[in-house]
Amino acid sequence: MVQILDMLDKKQRLPESIKNLSVEEMEKRVIQIKKQLGKRLFIPAHHYQKDEVVQFADATGDSLQLAQLSEKNKDAEVIVFCGVHFMAETADILTSKDQKVLLPDLRAGCSLADMADIGQTEKCWDILQDTFGDTIIPLTYINSTAAIKAFVGKHGGATVTSSNAKKMITWALEQKERILFLPDQHLGRNVSHELGIPLDEMAVWNPQTSSFEYDGDIQDAKIILWKGHCSVHENFTADNVKEIREKHPDMNVIVHPECPHETVRAADKSGSTSYIIRTIEEAPAKSKWAIGTEMNLVKRLMNQHPDKKIISLNPYLCACLTMNRITLPYLLASLESIISEEYVHEIHVEQETADNAILALNRMLKNV
Repeated sequence: MVQILDMLDKKQRLPESIKNLSVEEMEKRVIQIKKQLGKRLFIPAHHYQKDEVVQFADATGDSLQLAQLSEKNKDAEVIVFCGVHFMAETADILTSKDQKVLLPDLRAGCSLADMADIGQTEKCWDILQDTFGDTIIPLTYINSTAAIKAFVGKHGGATVTSSNAKKMITWALEQKERILFLPDQHLGRNVSHELGIPLDEMAVWNPQTSSFEYDGDIQDAKIILWKGHCSVHENFTADNVKEIREKHPDMNVIVHPECPHETVRAADKSGSTSYIIRTIEEAPAKSKWAIGTEMNLVKRLMNQHPDKKIISLNPYLCACLTMNRITLPYLLASLESIISEEYVHEIHVEQETADNAILALNRMLKNV
């Protein structure tokens, strides 16, 4: 294990030629490479990326939106995806075999996606079949690995986003009596409750103990929530909202539905990253907002909307650590590898996995 980690560390080390460059020199080189490659290069960047990376993006957005833009961009020979691993996987699944998808730093993972691995999921599914029979359908949040998306597709389920989770949960309950919702328990709980499903009809599946966390007869459970969470959003609490109410009674609180249920209930509004951005854009001047989502995005919204008072709901949180693995030096190193035709950190999803994952993605796209 130590050897594997050491090998990975060596692969992530920046070339000395880049380490010795100033920020200005790196920025100048990125601009040169972008100009040299032209339409052959496409750089999508997630909303949570640092400004030092976003400034060079050809498009910004959420994970699915960026993967779809990559799919539509037939001119691009190489997509340098500035996000995390599962996002680059989705882009590779949707793009053609002739297109390459690179991730500037392989350490840019997602703790939420990593909370559900395929072995745990298959074991869970076997137990669910024994417990409930053929009455359950799987849904997975787009923030999951290609293997989990493929599992869901293979078993008749679909992917969901935070924007369309309500529609997809409604669709799933028209197919079967119950849902297994992977891997974010908070999103599944918040959206299901918004649809009128009581909390006492939601059980939690603990993959570490291979057991249900539920008081009562498990046959009464309608939603089985995988015990996973976003390490950033879980730390926005109802106490944070209470403190805002006390210090700033005229301030609106808006949070992402990956936040705990108590936080979402205490907030004024909740919704996807796109919803949060749109709400702030459309809000009147001088309005005041406490936002419960990733810090890089909150800071960007502050800078973009100086006519409004914007703060983080929890100012003591760090930005997403894995998302922040993508930095200007690593972006430059990725671009340099295109010029040298080394194509460092190419993301490739095996064909059978990709085919089953596409089933899950297409079922979502067909129903939203």
